[in-house]
Amino acid sequence: MKLLIILSFVFIGVISFSQEDGTSVTPTETKAKKEKKPKKEKKKKTKKIKTRIKLTNAVVIGQMDNPDDRYSVEIATTDLLRQYKVKTTPSLNLLKLGSDSREIASDSIQTKLKAEGFDTYMLVSIRGFDKNYKPGNLDDDFEKSLEQATFFDLYRLNAVSVSFQVKFFRDGKCVHAEIIKCGNIADRGGVLKRFRKKLEKRLKKKW
Repeated sequence: MKLLIILSFVFIGVISFSQEDGTSVTPTETKAKKEKKPKKEKKKKTKKIKTRIKLTNAVVIGQMDNPDDRYSVEIATTDLLRQYKVKTTPSLNLLKLGSDSREIASDSIQTKLKAEGFDTYMLVSIRGFDKNYKPGNLDDDFEKSLEQATFFDLYRLNAVSVSFQVKFFRDGKCVHAEIIKCGNIADRGGVLKRFRKKLEKRLKKKW
């Protein structure tokens, strides 16, 4: 009888000890893993799509006040375009000597040129010297752009570079415009040579 009482006390003691020891009864807690922040997706650089204006014909209009400069630029441009099978004509073939280039926008000349297969007009002007320039307003219509002749000569003493602006028009709207900068110039002949060389590169790559 005494043995049973002693055993019962021992059993009760074991149970109470196990309840007090939290590590043996309750499961171990695991630390919650920190949620990883989603990686930011790198923005892919969009490649600029190069477009060509598909130049098949052009009426070349030199916008220079000096008749000699205008003639030289128109002939140099016309000869180059013809070498690359572009149907072209200089404005000097359409107008009387000394005439205003704005007459090309007249209905009679426009009708004649359209009948001959011309729908593109290429305006060449001098923007300035020894600076970086951006193409002019692309929203200008054809008639307005014809009014914007320049008073610069092809070559200016001590100038290191000269920048030309070229604009293309179809249906009275500008479809393309860019600046052609000619550097390392020393005389008038050098300007024409550089201009022709730069023009040829643009013709092959863009036009």
